Amino acid sequence: MQSKPIDLVLFGAGGDLARRKLLPALMHLEFDELLPEKLRILALSREETNVENFMAGQKATLQAYLGEQRWSKALWEIFCQRVHYVRVEFTEVDQYEVLHQELDSASTSVFYFATPPSLFQGICENLSAARCLSQNSRVVLEKPIGRNFDNCKEVNQTVGEFFDEERIYRIDHYLGKETVQNLLALRFANRFINAQWDNTCIDHVQITVAETVGIDGRFSYYDQVGQLRDMLQNHLMQLLCLVAMEPPNTMTAADIRDEKVKVVRALRVIDETSVADHVVRGQYTSGWYQAEELTGYLELEDADNPQSDTETFVAVKAFIDNWRWAGVPFYVRTGKRMGEKVTEIVITYKTLAHNIFASHENAPNRLVIRLQPNEGIEMHMLSKQHGIEAGTALTPQTLDLNFLSASGIDRIPDAYERLFLDVFRADQSLFVGREEVEQSWLWCDRLISAWEHNRLKVKPYAAGTKGPAQSDLLIGRDGRSWHE
Repeated sequence: MQSKPIDLVLFGAGGDLARRKLLPALMHLEFDELLPEKLRILALSREETNVENFMAGQKATLQAYLGEQRWSKALWEIFCQRVHYVRVEFTEVDQYEVLHQELDSASTSVFYFATPPSLFQGICENLSAARCLSQNSRVVLEKPIGRNFDNCKEVNQTVGEFFDEERIYRIDHYLGKETVQNLLALRFANRFINAQWDNTCIDHVQITVAETVGIDGRFSYYDQVGQLRDMLQNHLMQLLCLVAMEPPNTMTAADIRDEKVKVVRALRVIDETSVADHVVRGQYTSGWYQAEELTGYLELEDADNPQSDTETFVAVKAFIDNWRWAGVPFYVRTGKRMGEKVTEIVITYKTLAHNIFASHENAPNRLVIRLQPNEGIEMHMLSKQHGIEAGTALTPQTLDLNFLSASGIDRIPDAYERLFLDVFRADQSLFVGREEVEQSWLWCDRLISAWEHNRLKVKPYAAGTKGPAQSDLLIGRDGRSWHE
């Protein structure tokens, strides 16, 4: 039985996201023979060109992302046959008539908005006016969904006028990562992990998303956003929810979303009385990374606000006020121009109440869940030193489950590959629900309001380092330290 034809309509096909992530993901799926047989890709852009020139401009990037083992002339030709180019000025309703004629009335249309959210309303209205929408149409929304709670509600309300909630797919690509999906399996498929996943056994949780890239060429956008809105409100919040959520009744989208929303609602509000003790903001200055001299945030060529107080780093000590996590701090941090690119979740367990091995300190166990690089899971534990001379001396050991080496496959699929397949299959379980994103914005807005009220200034840190020294004090005051 052949699958129903699908038209993937990619708004913003000429943009950076499409070039670096979306088109490479689709081509990897083509190589793995996972794309629906009757899938067409309609690449929409404002540029006056044709499909041959458009694809020629994408070829070098796609070839680099696929690599020698996967790239071939035959694969390129097959993929190019799927792609159709449609020039559309997104704000001009009359130009959508061309798209209407291009769409196959027998196909399911998937509209992918790889555009700023300010364009969502106009695109929806123009699609509707040009009779491009049907009851089978789906829409994929890239983050950010708005810029604050009120604007997020407005965006959701606007899109909801044209698409039912079950046909809206809000992407947070972190949810498509193999390790994030494995986090659910780790927690809910293993009794010995599940039974110790609460405040009786866990001392604290750390979530780190560190980037080595800076803000080069994006100052005008980023200076209005900052790291909390850019990363914590979405990516880190989703990771926190998956760590802290209760077991869902089923693995359906509705049940998973219900449990994640409960976590966000239970997050303790950080207000004017607590923000100074619970939040550190940072901004990178000039520095070095791998023998390369790096320019500071305020010295960038396009920096037009020399007095900017926008944060490029943020660390937060958060609490979840519910029965499972009462008293357990969640330390989250994220920054640009850090000394290492790493995304990880560290679960630190409480030490034993009594240590019978007097020759060794009562060191805690740690479960390290790596999202990048080298996706996998590590368990840091103690074991006896080998040899009869060692007696009962203990030594730290690491049990390492590396997903790539353990899987027998040549690569870990990119998150967008999995998410594309789920959109085609109408599976929303790895996408963000409306209430999730709105509640997340509400918590972040209160935090931002608190630091603005208290005039919480950014602390400088040299590019290529691990962030401002004050972030070490944030966790150090509690007798703990960041996992490095």
